[in-house]
Amino acid sequence: MRTSVFECVRVLLFDQRYFWIVASLVVLGDAILTQLIIRFVPYTEIDWETYMVHIDLYLKGERNYANITGPTGPLVYPAGHVHIHHILHRITDAGRNIARAQQIYGALYVLSVSLVCAIYKKAKVPNWTLLLLPLSKRLHSIFALRLFNDCWSVVFMQAAILAFQSAWDDLGVLLFSLALSVKMSAILYLPGLLVILFKRHGSAITIRHILVLALTQIVLARSFLENPTSYFQNAFDLSRIFLYKWTVNWRFVDERTFLSSAWAKGLLLGHVTVLIAFGLFRWCRSDGGVAGVLVRGFRRPTLPAGLAPVGPDYVATVLMTSNLIGIVFARSLHYQFYSWYSQQLPLLTQRTKFPFVVQMAIMGAIEYAWNVYPSTPFSSGLLLVANSLMLLGIWFGYPEGNISAK
Repeated sequence: MRTSVFECVRVLLFDQRYFWIVASLVVLGDAILTQLIIRFVPYTEIDWETYMVHIDLYLKGERNYANITGPTGPLVYPAGHVHIHHILHRITDAGRNIARAQQIYGALYVLSVSLVCAIYKKAKVPNWTLLLLPLSKRLHSIFALRLFNDCWSVVFMQAAILAFQSAWDDLGVLLFSLALSVKMSAILYLPGLLVILFKRHGSAITIRHILVLALTQIVLARSFLENPTSYFQNAFDLSRIFLYKWTVNWRFVDERTFLSSAWAKGLLLGHVTVLIAFGLFRWCRSDGGVAGVLVRGFRRPTLPAGLAPVGPDYVATVLMTSNLIGIVFARSLHYQFYSWYSQQLPLLTQRTKFPFVVQMAIMGAIEYAWNVYPSTPFSSGLLLVANSLMLLGIWFGYPEGNISAK
């Protein structure tokens, strides 16, 4: 009897034929857990009221982003955020029905977990990995107790990754554009996405996809483009300075340094340098190097530039690594930003060659750091070390995906 039970558990945890059984149990269990959190843990007001005040001004006819502001600050998100919260404004009685809003975000969280399961299935991640998905205290809070707009961008991006894994690139670009239209942070995926599109399609189709991406942003923002300068300066402000008191990742740096332009330029230089390094030496290794990819892509602009198949595991690994690089060098990370990569950590740690214990320690350290409030020099330093160690592990591990690397 003991042997048969052990064998059953082993099959469920490791046999890909039973992946969706495990996934279904995880999604169901997490849905119940989310309802318990909503029922027994108090809601915390942070930005929801401000979102609704912004929509109140929008409904009164204000279209100049510079004039749309609320209790915690001005409107600094692209037009997709406005359209989504316009709908939520109507559904939740102008934001006053918090219980209904929490149920919507609870459902959004369950959808997010389901999409991650589908992404992991296509990347052939071991079944047991799914058991790690419901364990983040902070992620449940971001969705069900804080109602941050990051959640919508994350779900659109997860759907986009799944589309790219399925080679539905036209749909993927539209979904990516929707993610970007909610929050500018989705741009962290763009370098990895350009590599994928260029290898799959060559230069001509990649340019077409970029134009579609830009056009989608314009269409979504059309009602604000009577004041285009105001819109783009506020919705896509790359020079925004964040408040030191909210930083999760740089608490060990003094405030003067944190706010300095030299610090910002140094982080940008580091970000660009590491992206270029991955592009030159890691993401095109299976294709004979980046030089060959570029030559083929521009010499035959309508044909694939890569030699190796751009499979689901490659897509997930490259996109998530591109996002991770941006997170490591982010000028500031606030608590809700953990949603950007929390559910990607199990896959990313498995793209290293670290022992299982070290992989779990990295994930545990990251989760711990994001749950320390307010952040401390120790928690920020630990977060930087863990994120950097994971990125370094991917560099020396399987940067093109575990399957393609074998």
